[in-house]
Amino acid sequence: MVNNIRRPSAILKNARRATVVFVCLILFAADARGRLPAKSPSCKSLRAMARIYMAYGDYEKAEPLAEKALTVARHSADNEQEVGSCLIDLAWLYKNQGRFAEAEQMCLSGLELQKEVYFKDHPYIAYTLRILSSIYQNRGKYTEAEAALDRAMAIITKYHQPDDDILAPFLVDIGKLLVAQGRLSQAEGHYDRALELLNSSYGPEHLYTAGVLCNIAKLYILQEKYAQAEKLVEKAAAVQQRVYGCDHYLVAATWLTQARICQATENCGQAEALAKKALAAVEKKLGSAHPMTGEILNALGEFYIDDGKYAEAEQTCRRAVKVLENSLGEENDNTAMALNNLARLYLHQGRYAQAQSLCERALSILENIFDDSHPSVAAVHQTMLELKQKVRTVARVVSAEHSAERLSPATQAAY
Repeated sequence: MVNNIRRPSAILKNARRATVVFVCLILFAADARGRLPAKSPSCKSLRAMARIYMAYGDYEKAEPLAEKALTVARHSADNEQEVGSCLIDLAWLYKNQGRFAEAEQMCLSGLELQKEVYFKDHPYIAYTLRILSSIYQNRGKYTEAEAALDRAMAIITKYHQPDDDILAPFLVDIGKLLVAQGRLSQAEGHYDRALELLNSSYGPEHLYTAGVLCNIAKLYILQEKYAQAEKLVEKAAAVQQRVYGCDHYLVAATWLTQARICQATENCGQAEALAKKALAAVEKKLGSAHPMTGEILNALGEFYIDDGKYAEAEQTCRRAVKVLENSLGEENDNTAMALNNLARLYLHQGRYAQAQSLCERALSILENIFDDSHPSVAAVHQTMLELKQKVRTVARVVSAEHSAERLSPATQAAY
């Protein structure tokens, strides 16, 4: 689903207008007793309504419409094209609901239908591969995600020149994937190319451009370019809040990025406040079991640890691990980083055996996904190093105390 509307304010404005028109058409079609006509809405009408709700981020309302559209399409003769479109819409919807296994299944089915209806190198296939890649990335399947994006780029570049703004979203997706893989310098090059195309086409005030600025800010944080990150994320937040409003959950990722900057600049109080704001918005809309809820909980727990609030940290970190294990699986890299945070907490609390066990588990997960140079692997190694140093220090103190106990009273007095 590629957004090519020029003005960000028009996205929701047009969506509201379309919603009103659609509802009015249904109401005016009713008879004098208020009964709806026997003829059901078409597949295309249902899909259009579902997409409007998805543009709002209102996936709960979009779901029954999208699923009904698929049912209608499947009951229509010679309608493989519509069935394929419905499957891909549902893949996008399920992905945003955190239902990644179902999303993958829908996307693969839609992709196969598209290949039958069109041909294997049709541009539509490239856009579907982008969606599939994002699903793979959320599931921690980075090899599959990269292969899907490589195939998408190979298709789309057959039809468009390197300076065509159509390529921008593809470059952004590659940048996101490279960041997740820890290939930061390569990611920066792709983001720079994408941003140049977006600024000359969509414009710097476009909602999609704002999202890209937030992604680049995340990269800058990893590169410790905090001033540059802050400037970008402030621009992104201004555009997003102007379109969605000041408390919309779709701005939560930007608030979390701002919180990371505050953490890096040792403003723990502001970091915690922004994370709590993001958590409240996401939990209210997506629920307490959504993977994004787990991601925010993990960040909040980290902020509590840095601020020495260990009681709050333990409750929050435990919740993060549980949510991420249930939503992403026990072998996901995000789950591993939540385990590492809990290990860091146990290290501060002197619960060394538990910390060691969690570190080993986190490292086992990450080593099956990334190589040793990945930042997440390095973070767990750092926790393990701090744990070893702490254990050695404690052992030396205990040994010294035992030695002192064995000294005669006269010798102890000399000390």
